[in-house]
Amino acid sequence: MAGLLPLPLRRIPGASEDVGARNMLLLTQLRWLAIAGQLAAIFAAWLWIGDALPIVPMVAITAALAGLNLSTLSLLHRGWKVANHQLFVAILMDWAALSSQVYLSGGTTNPFASIGLLQVVIGAMLLDIWSSWALVVLHSLTFAMLSAFHRPLALPSGYGTVFSPVHMLASWLNFVLVCVLLMLFVTRISRNLRIRDARLAELRQQAAEEDHIVRMGLLASGAAHELGTPLASMSVILGDWRHQPDLQPLTEEIGEMQAAVARCKDIVTGILYASGEARSERVERTSLSAFVAQVARDWDALRPGMITLRDRSDHAIPIVADRTLVQVLFNLLDNAIEAGASHVTLIAETDENTLRLSVEDDGPGFAPGMIEGLGKPYRSTKERRGAGLGLFLAVNVLRKLGGTVTAAPGAQGGAVVTLAIPLTALTLEELR
Repeated sequence: MAGLLPLPLRRIPGASEDVGARNMLLLTQLRWLAIAGQLAAIFAAWLWIGDALPIVPMVAITAALAGLNLSTLSLLHRGWKVANHQLFVAILMDWAALSSQVYLSGGTTNPFASIGLLQVVIGAMLLDIWSSWALVVLHSLTFAMLSAFHRPLALPSGYGTVFSPVHMLASWLNFVLVCVLLMLFVTRISRNLRIRDARLAELRQQAAEEDHIVRMGLLASGAAHELGTPLASMSVILGDWRHQPDLQPLTEEIGEMQAAVARCKDIVTGILYASGEARSERVERTSLSAFVAQVARDWDALRPGMITLRDRSDHAIPIVADRTLVQVLFNLLDNAIEAGASHVTLIAETDENTLRLSVEDDGPGFAPGMIEGLGKPYRSTKERRGAGLGLFLAVNVLRKLGGTVTAAPGAQGGAVVTLAIPLTALTLEELR
């Protein structure tokens, strides 16, 4: 048998990446064990009861299974892509071989007749739900048929046993019950394991993204610290210049420079949100309507005439204006313009305890595959270095706030990005 054993999975080209091929290889390994067990049972029965068993056809069936294994391994070595229906056919071949062996060896009076339960378990683990239940029905019908139709054994005196019809019916009912219960519990356990694995994969991805945010936050904190001092110095110098008599003709230009420095200081403060902190220290009490209106005004001052505000929210809701959320909205609005939009619309809506802020644009919309990769870093159609972090940071900031970010094509072209934020995340304890 050593020469017939399958090669390790890692030596089969493509098998390590193809789950179907891995499952098919597992079936071939189990089939080798079945062949060895059948040959051992046939040989032992031949020693004990002589010619009561039809040795030649039973050995021929095991030889056919060996040939099936060798052809399967040959296909796997060639990179065979295995689908569910191919696994189902392979298990059906095992069912046909097992049913034939049981038919030739006394039907359900054979103590090994219930070994078909193993195939039911394997099917529940490896096959889709429809094919798994088809296997349960097939084995149940086969067990019933083999109890009535089989080759009787001419056993020596003292070896034969006669079961009553009631016993045979009870045996069949027991077989069906075990098949159904195995199918229900094994498939449920497998589904739970798949859900757990998917959740673990999601948590690993989230941990990796948060680690990325932490590293970016350290860099942002260092940059903000380094830039803070020169900006403060510039602010003081410009204040002094404004009061110099010799520079009175430049008062307007100095005022513009002071506004630019103030804007830079504001950006330096806001950049700290990249560290992954969900809430900044710069918060102030305001109303929901005033908050979104201020965001629209501030952004309109940078890009005049390119934004429309539609406030459909409950205006009286008291919230805190978080610089983190302001920066996220600025990023989304800037991204829309940089992607080719000429106009954007900021929509504020409240739904029960949720605030929805949507940014609609009239640009070219999302490129193919961009929505599926929403929130992944450096996924962008822009060519400049560092592009693609806007949505990534927005997703992580909203995650900290307990909210979500969704993206979709616009109804009349363009794109729509929606932030869904629990209102409780935007209120102080004493305001709740």
